[in-house]
Amino acid sequence: MADSEPRGAGVTQSPVPTSVAGGEEGVLSRSYRGLSIGIVSVVLLIAFEAMAVGTAMPVAARELDGISVYGFAFSAYFTTSLFGMVLAGQWADRRGPLGALTAGIGAFAAGLVLSGTAAAMWLFVLGRAVQGLGGGLVIVALYVVVGRAYPDRLRPSIMAAFAASWVIPSVVGPLASGAVTEQLGWRWVFLGIPVLVVLPLGLALPQIRRRASGPVTSNSASASNSATASAPSASFDRRRIRLAFGISLGAGLLQYAAQDPRWWSLVPAVAGVGLLVPAVAGLLPRGTYRAVRGLPSVVLLRGVAAGSFVAAESFVPLMLVTQRGLSPTLAGFSLAAGGGTWALGSWVQARARVEPYRERLMTVGMVLVAAAITTLPGVLIDSVPVWTVAVAWAFGCFGMGLVISSTSVLLLQLSAPEQAGTNSAALQISDGLSNALLLATGGAAFAALGGGAVGHTAATNTAAASHPAAFVAVFLPMAGVASVGAWVTTRLRAR
Repeated sequence: MADSEPRGAGVTQSPVPTSVAGGEEGVLSRSYRGLSIGIVSVVLLIAFEAMAVGTAMPVAARELDGISVYGFAFSAYFTTSLFGMVLAGQWADRRGPLGALTAGIGAFAAGLVLSGTAAAMWLFVLGRAVQGLGGGLVIVALYVVVGRAYPDRLRPSIMAAFAASWVIPSVVGPLASGAVTEQLGWRWVFLGIPVLVVLPLGLALPQIRRRASGPVTSNSASASNSATASAPSASFDRRRIRLAFGISLGAGLLQYAAQDPRWWSLVPAVAGVGLLVPAVAGLLPRGTYRAVRGLPSVVLLRGVAAGSFVAAESFVPLMLVTQRGLSPTLAGFSLAAGGGTWALGSWVQARARVEPYRERLMTVGMVLVAAAITTLPGVLIDSVPVWTVAVAWAFGCFGMGLVISSTSVLLLQLSAPEQAGTNSAALQISDGLSNALLLATGGAAFAALGGGAVGHTAATNTAAASHPAAFVAVFLPMAGVASVGAWVTTRLRAR
């Protein structure tokens, strides 16, 4: 959509109660309580599963004799989730978010059951693929629900609640998963969650049906005065669906090539790039990679922030274990405070008084992320205290809390209601692809400078091959990417 297009021109949304328009209600007021608790609980369960599955996965792969294809249990989820995101955007814009959300939760639960009951590794991977499809459908549908059901002033608060719902799972998830795996077996990590999703669905679905179901319809009075007002087509855009297949297949081929970096892996890698480039160009807003002002820069910033942060964070525990001799548990706890400061950053951006300064706060957030990543190589010097990582990462996570929730808020502000699904899908695609591509780039630089193979091997096996310069080759470029993100924050609004 054009940067100058008035938001919501010629469309009719679900009516907002007078008390809400007057600013008297919040996300937990009587009108919104059931919806808010329901959708935040769904995010909480997805977050818990995401944090817990890494603990149970090695045990599952060993029992199913699938160590050789271990990486595909992760990549299968990622590749199908990309397709689910695009499909959900089309579905929600044309028929409303209720169907996409219901189907997504159903697929997510079915994938968990399939993985939890798998008798062979290929069935386990298939379950992860089905689960990824459901996850992609759910996350985009939830964004559309927020855009339709909540007024502008409440959206920062509900986005902050989404961010906060990841804090407890990030701390408790791995511990709880480990306990369940040891006492009951790894299968119950997968089989227990589908039962828990029934209650939040019961709370949220009636509210979604009342507030956000059905397609966005044209306002006849406005339509006569606005050339941009038109009812969205009920049929799916077949070209975008083909591009969605392309982006999923391309990402899968790249990840397959990364699993076995030999000369012949160049064939699937080149094929993956050949599919990804046109697919990404067709699915992201025009001008995204030129940082065109407005929506394209919002989508670009999401990818730059998420990709640089995740790529750097992935190497922090390895550095602490191999270079400073920490146990894996202590290395993990060095990042634990970040969950709380991330939630704090999300809470700050949700305050009404900071709304006029949102873009400036996002600039501060990206500067904090860049500074935190830049600080990490200093711990390679023995005289620098190890706790420096925990302090730096707490500030970096605070910056991410400011930025990630704000990109979601700005995306909905800059999207007409009938385009909220498509644009939300673009935001999630930028996030997911940047994570994968920058992590792969960092891994290649790490290996090239003496870091050894980075995979799911034990940290102690990697210690002998790791060279301090290999970590520097990861952290400093990612700090540079985050610094570019600070510049992108100056282009989030049209002049």
